[in-house]
Order: sequence, then C-alpha cells, then structure tokens
Amino acid sequence: MNVYDFTVKDLDNNDVSLGDYKNKVLLIVNTAIKCGFTPQYPGLEDLYEKYKDKGFEILDFPCNQFANQAPGTAKEINAVCSGRFGVTFKQFAKINVNGKDESPLYTYLKQQQHGFFGKSIKWNFTKFLVNRNGNVVKRFGSKATPEEIEADIVAFL
Repeated sequence: MNVYDFTVKDLDNNDVSLGDYKNKVLLIVNTAIKCGFTPQYPGLEDLYEKYKDKGFEILDFPCNQFANQAPGTAKEINAVCSGRFGVTFKQFAKINVNGKDESPLYTYLKQQQHGFFGKSIKWNFTKFLVNRNGNVVKRFGSKATPEEIEADIVAFL
C-alpha cells in the first residue's frame, strides 16, 4: 500500500484518485486560512512554481479542526487562497486529520511518519513528503517553512 491507493474529494466533492499523481513527488499539507502559519502559502506557491515542471505537486487539504481556523466551504477557502496568495497548486475538499472522522489518507500518512509527539497532527500546516513511488519519506511540523524543506524536496526530484 502507498499514497497512490487513496481516493480523496476535490472542491466539487468529486472523487480524485491519488494514483493520478504516480511518479510525482508530493507535498501533502493540512491548511487553514486564519492561522499564524497561513503566511506559508506564498512560500509553498514559490516551491510549486519552481519545481512543478520537474514532477512536484502540492496537495492542499483545508482542515477546520484547529481553533476553527478554516471556516467556510472549501470553495470559499480556495477563493481566498488564489485571490490573496496567488495559489495555483491543487486544493481539495475540507477534511479532518485526527479523530473518528479523520481522512483515511491522513490515517495512513500518520502511520508512516510519526510526529515529535506521536502520530496525531498537532496543528495546521503539518507537511508530508511523498517520493515518486508513493512512499511517505518525511514529516515536517507546522513551523517548518517551505524554504526550510526545499532541500528535502529537491533530493527526491
């Protein structure tokens, strides 16, 4: 089993197979638009623009589990991200990353790479790096900026 075995929902609630991203390096991020880490969006967009032609994709999953910092619908969040931050990488439907209603994708990600304090996601902008084979190779906490993780991404391109 790997990341490519999962199906998620897009902004219109349609199924998207992550198998569509085979042979790509992925950065999977749970995000929020009213978070202290929201200023990471421009850095994420810079990474995406810099490396998308080399097989790099960012998969953005809004999550409202942390202090209700992702209010509104996924489409409303997308409008803010594209309007305010110029985000062009793929954004998906809102999900839960912890608890009984958590996304099966996030259950898998957390099993593959534990965080500093265990498996659970502690806050918004936790990042998982996935290699071209669909294996989760690194986990970065919220404080890890896009600039700080760039070398790790490049190593798998």
